[in-house]
Amino acid sequence: MASIKPSVPKGTRDFSPAEMAKRNFIFDTIKGVFRKYGYQQIETPSMENLSTLTGKYGDEGDKLIFKILNSGDFLAKADEQAIANKNSNQAISSISEKALRYDLTVPFARYVVQHQNDITFPFKRFQVQPVWRADRPQKGRYREFYQCDADVVGSASLLNEAEFIMIYDEALSLLGLKNFTIKINNRKILSGIAEVIDKPDNIIDLTVAIDKIDKIGLHGVIKELTEKGFTDADITKLKPVILLEGNNEEKLEKLRQALQSSAIGLQGCDEIEIVFNYIKHTPLKKATLELDITLARGLNYYTGAIFEVKTNEVAMGSIGGGGRYDDLTGMFSLKGLTGAGISFGADRIYDVLEELNLFPAAAEQGTTVLICCFDAAGETYALPLLQQLRDNNISAELYPAGTKIKKQMDYANNKHIPYTILIGSDEMQSGSLSFKNMESGEQESLSANQIVAKLSGKTGQRK
Repeated sequence: MASIKPSVPKGTRDFSPAEMAKRNFIFDTIKGVFRKYGYQQIETPSMENLSTLTGKYGDEGDKLIFKILNSGDFLAKADEQAIANKNSNQAISSISEKALRYDLTVPFARYVVQHQNDITFPFKRFQVQPVWRADRPQKGRYREFYQCDADVVGSASLLNEAEFIMIYDEALSLLGLKNFTIKINNRKILSGIAEVIDKPDNIIDLTVAIDKIDKIGLHGVIKELTEKGFTDADITKLKPVILLEGNNEEKLEKLRQALQSSAIGLQGCDEIEIVFNYIKHTPLKKATLELDITLARGLNYYTGAIFEVKTNEVAMGSIGGGGRYDDLTGMFSLKGLTGAGISFGADRIYDVLEELNLFPAAAEQGTTVLICCFDAAGETYALPLLQQLRDNNISAELYPAGTKIKKQMDYANNKHIPYTILIGSDEMQSGSLSFKNMESGEQESLSANQIVAKLSGKTGQRK
């Protein structure tokens, strides 16, 4: 029988220990900021009932949901006529009751509705878990990937939007980014623009087109709008709004003039101004906050402020985004519960940090010190020291005796372990152990207590 070459499904990945250390550095940094702002962590199952997910992402989104076949003889209760007609859409409900989650937002809405009597509102939650999409795999797009979400439901206060900006600023600054832009817009402003040009029913066509201006340019946007039925007169009115220039205050003033006949458009301007005023009292560390009227976001359930974050240090798409949504839980019959949320693009952030060489040495460091022994006697002697190191929160390993010292040193080098302790007969007799810095090559004789004191507080300094 021919052997099968092992592989992973397309669009999925293995992560090495070094990669996991870097990924955990990102996750732990973001989680720490979430907690600092009062967000509590929850987790939801990898699978949801198919009925929970279906119809929440549009027709195209539904096609990308990974369905799970029912256990056992799933064909026993299958819709025979649908199968005979090769109608997969009709047959799926009879052979699949569950699916892998497509995102974290819909499961969160389900969670809120299901646990509403146990939740204190406003409810501030964060979630860092994988999601699955049956998309076509390509560079930067996977079928399994992690989302890092934070949402608050049950509060209409625009302080939440201001805090999301602060969270982005603090988390990305802690990750080492020095030059990034947080773009903000408001769906009410976009609705106002559609009203002013008398195209309120074409708001989706309008937002989808102008959201692409960075990719296809103004000429491409005009071409797409024309194909969607926008007239030359409509586009003439749109141009000065799409191409707004100046600082945020100047843009807002020009918008108010352009939207003076639209109540909802002016409301959007007011909301943006309130967020800006909050931020004035809490200056940002590294981020630039920019009002961008062309920002529309792809998801149509946003109703208020919308965000997108981009780094200016490398060529990369957005590394974060989100916005305000009203009545998200309405899909599960809990009406009137407003919310807002953001997400960090962990995979893209990883690529940015890697390209800029921003991962700290400690992020890649696992073991701090390796104890190397010549023989079984040294191994026995080393055990109390090993425990002493670990009791002092120093990550330590003892290499099993019976292996040549060179191989033990190679092990330390391959794992980027910054320090080694060598124990032979002389060391056991004197109690003075050979302690080596593997990067500099410096070696000194120290007692066990001196080594512990030297390593305490060090999480690994080897590059």
